[in-house]
Amino acid sequence: MTDQELGEIISERRQLINVAYRLLGSLADAEDVVQETYARWYAMSPQAQEAIENPGGWLTRVASRICLDLLRSARVRRERYVGEWIPEPLPDRAEWLDGGGDTAPADPADRVTLDESVNMAFLVVLESMTPAERVAFILHDVFRYSFAEVAEVVGRTPAACRQLASSARRRIRAQEAPAATPAARRADVVRDFKEAWETKDVDALVRLLDPDATAVGDGGGLVSAAPHPVSGGERIARYFVDLAERGPAVTILQRTVNAQPGLVVRQDGVTVTVVAFEVVGDRIRHVWAVRNPEKLRPWTTG
Repeated sequence: MTDQELGEIISERRQLINVAYRLLGSLADAEDVVQETYARWYAMSPQAQEAIENPGGWLTRVASRICLDLLRSARVRRERYVGEWIPEPLPDRAEWLDGGGDTAPADPADRVTLDESVNMAFLVVLESMTPAERVAFILHDVFRYSFAEVAEVVGRTPAACRQLASSARRRIRAQEAPAATPAARRADVVRDFKEAWETKDVDALVRLLDPDATAVGDGGGLVSAAPHPVSGGERIARYFVDLAERGPAVTILQRTVNAQPGLVVRQDGVTVTVVAFEVVGDRIRHVWAVRNPEKLRPWTTG
């Protein structure tokens, strides 16, 4: 294999990370999948590698199959997970580039392209899909692979994959907000939530939360978190104020979380919670608070 061909193989890493993160909702698992995919490539003989006409397509198919196997076993693993499970939150590219603390600056080519297909509300809906639906939808609708190519991954006919993607789209539509809230307005609502939380203003929080809002915490059994979703705007408001009153002194920062306005909570310079929101109109409909330290590794400290 020539240096140019080797470079082309390595350059597929970002595409593979992007596909695997959307399929699994975990950057750590996505990186493991990519490592395994490359291990399978390099385990082949040079003759076998040369026989593959489209190495990038081969790498994507292999990574997607590994993800499909992981998704099929995820239900068993999730049953052992302590408390609620939330997809791993992603920082804005600038957070990775800054490095922070003693962390070496990250190579953005190794990271995830941030767009609407990684926002937390979207990823949570993906969790409700069957593994085959999720793979068919992500590969076809997000990454524009043909159903013939999807069929090679899923092990079904192209027609069956078309039906899987259609079913997945119905799930997405069923959970979509009535109308998209402009980005600037979402940022304003999250900023107001931050200020109300810092000042322990229950009434202000209630005004910002939809009466039927839900809040979910993910501590993974490693740190404290609400064991079950908290429902209702007033209950959520009182829960967050109670946290502020009982918890240690923290700094709350407004940051981009999965390409949407969110909050980062730091204690002694270390990120301890990342909060993602779904804003509909002028109200917050969903709150996702990730506290599991294993899911916060991509976030900078200091």
